Amino acid sequence: MSALAATTPLPIARYRFSARVVDALALPPYAGSLLRGQFGAALRHLACMTRQPSCIGCPLRDTCPYPRIFEAPAPPEHALQRFSAIPNAYVVEPPSPAIEQENAQVPQVLEPGQTLAFHMVLTGNALAQLPLIIVAWERALRQGLTKNRSRAELTDVHWADTNGVLHPVWNADQPHLQAHAASLQVPLLPAATRGLVLHIYTPLRLQHQGHPLRPQQLRPRTLVSAVARRAALVLEFHAAQSQWGPQVPAITAIAEQLTDQRALHWFDWKRYSSRQQQEMTLGGVVGQWQLHGSAQALASVWPWLWLGQWLHVGKNASFGLGGYRLQCQ
Repeated sequence: MSALAATTPLPIARYRFSARVVDALALPPYAGSLLRGQFGAALRHLACMTRQPSCIGCPLRDTCPYPRIFEAPAPPEHALQRFSAIPNAYVVEPPSPAIEQENAQVPQVLEPGQTLAFHMVLTGNALAQLPLIIVAWERALRQGLTKNRSRAELTDVHWADTNGVLHPVWNADQPHLQAHAASLQVPLLPAATRGLVLHIYTPLRLQHQGHPLRPQQLRPRTLVSAVARRAALVLEFHAAQSQWGPQVPAITAIAEQLTDQRALHWFDWKRYSSRQQQEMTLGGVVGQWQLHGSAQALASVWPWLWLGQWLHVGKNASFGLGGYRLQCQ
């Protein structure tokens, strides 16, 4: 069994943000990119002391909370891979329609007085910045979302435990953080488990040599390697836990022993990139992916796949793609 299952609690937490809509709000079908962009702009405005156009070359870059949270610089060398950017310390999980529904490509319209709710997963050092992150979301929502600048008012923040139960952390009437267990403890694999099922609810985009892998090209090894690598890197860069990276090759090798059944299909969402001034496609696989193997093999990959429910996996995981729920058979 991977040592990850027996570790002390990991510094990872999911928060639910709720806001009251002030102006009619038409969110794009998938709002992850929009929310992340608005949050990043607000966070930079609050944290940046020099007002330089770029963090590159800034004398405060190593101590400023903005790059540490939103766009941490990559190291020049690393044992696992070469980086243009390292995994972020957060995942924005937007409200999203069920991908099986016919209206999955239709904008989500919220009227004044309705609630806009979304989640954000924070890891390691980002957890200590929760007060700043809340203020950044207040600013982003108050300034307005989408091109119409539709405003919303942040009303409360809850911590979601591993069972999905919500615990109050902050509200606008009493803006003092409540103590909470901002961590995860990986559970043991339930006895008599014969297989694992991933219910992938936002497009999972795994790539090989820069090209996305279609459903028929995916293998258990590809999935487990990507999940384990991402988890190890997030914990190393943002929680100073470098002990997990050396386990990735062994976990990847164990995944070769797994067999699978895939009920997956390709799904595209469209988004507009303000940075590139063009419409872009958020494509990946969704559906169910069953994994089978020996009890030992399943117990070895289980902790990593369980953790991936918080960290997501694949391209654009930071704004909610590659999300899944894990079920034991």
